[in-house]
Amino acid sequence: MSIQSAFNLEDLRQQARRKLPRIAFDFIDGGADDEACLQRNRLAFQRYSLVPRYLRDVSQRDQSVNLFGHRYDSPIGISPTGLAGLFRPDADRMLAAAARDANVPIMLSSASNGALEEVAPIAPDNVWFQMYCTTNESINADLVQRAIRARVRVLVVSVDVPVNSNRERNHRNGFSRPLKMSPSVVFEALGHPGWVWRYLRTGGIPMMRNWLPYAPMGAKAPAVADMYGTLTPAPMVTWQHIRRIRDIWRGPLVIKGLLHPEDALKAVHLGVEGLVVSNHGGRQLDAAPSPLDMLPDVRNAVGKDIELMLDSGVRRGSDLVIARCLGARSAFFGRPTLFGVAAAGQAGAVRALAIVRAEVDMVLAQIGCCRFDALDERYLWRDGALLPQGGTLVPQTVDRPGPVTTLEETE
Repeated sequence: MSIQSAFNLEDLRQQARRKLPRIAFDFIDGGADDEACLQRNRLAFQRYSLVPRYLRDVSQRDQSVNLFGHRYDSPIGISPTGLAGLFRPDADRMLAAAARDANVPIMLSSASNGALEEVAPIAPDNVWFQMYCTTNESINADLVQRAIRARVRVLVVSVDVPVNSNRERNHRNGFSRPLKMSPSVVFEALGHPGWVWRYLRTGGIPMMRNWLPYAPMGAKAPAVADMYGTLTPAPMVTWQHIRRIRDIWRGPLVIKGLLHPEDALKAVHLGVEGLVVSNHGGRQLDAAPSPLDMLPDVRNAVGKDIELMLDSGVRRGSDLVIARCLGARSAFFGRPTLFGVAAAGQAGAVRALAIVRAEVDMVLAQIGCCRFDALDERYLWRDGALLPQGGTLVPQTVDRPGPVTTLEETE
């Protein structure tokens, strides 16, 4: 089936389902526990309606956004997706190239199979580096230094994985370290010969190349993955770790995964320039609220000068418009581009971004707004009423970066 026959992101998901064995598809598609958070992320967008304004000249439309001094052509970005090479060899390079061609940002996961030093030069203005703090402070500092040497524009620290979550699809499929290829898993995978051929041709489980420098000499891919599992998650990580990273990293620093307004404000006081409001795509705490529901309170807490972004549950161009109306400058997704790569390589990721870009453009025209940056709550309807002008977003003045002298001040 041609990738051009995918008319929306769900079409790409279904194409990937046909190409991938269940063990791989469920790793991408699944969430934690009962997967209620996955549903909550989508339902949050569906609670809003967009109220069109007609008899306006919408013949020229602009959906570009400015993030950290760079103008991107569209308000969508690619969220970090680890182990992408398992679903398509060289997937990280393909995703970076797709982001470059669409001129949108991509957060390269530290759990990627392509090394930061190899992927960042593909799209110097587009690749941001996402990292987790590990149990080893020296490795944390070295990851930051590697991002500096690779001339990464933006550093993103994910903070929403203090422990591994209960992803029951993975348990049922035997997706664990070491990977358990049971007879039933092997038999089901044989129904996807293209994936099996690529998996065997490239030597099986792909190397997590960002972590190879910290492994013993000659370590194979399974051993490196096992070492990564001993370093992350790191439940002892606190605000002090963020402060140490802030001391090393002089470029824009983004924290990904905060949901509480008070935590967002603490991040700003530490000198963080951007936040991604996220619940890890419903893959961590199944009882977590949707980022969209928390977005107005976070925006009110941090003020208008912070680059506020969102991910988790974004599947339509209208979702980006709604998120912008509630205070996000842009929104990210990870599963759709990963499904695109799994289905058709780089062309699939390109298709995912093109679909959403076209949807954003159409929605802007339909609601009578020529510029994405001009959207605000006046276009929204919820609970039988228009949202009041200025009644949702009330920016507060925040002194930043304020000095943090003790750990207690940030706890």
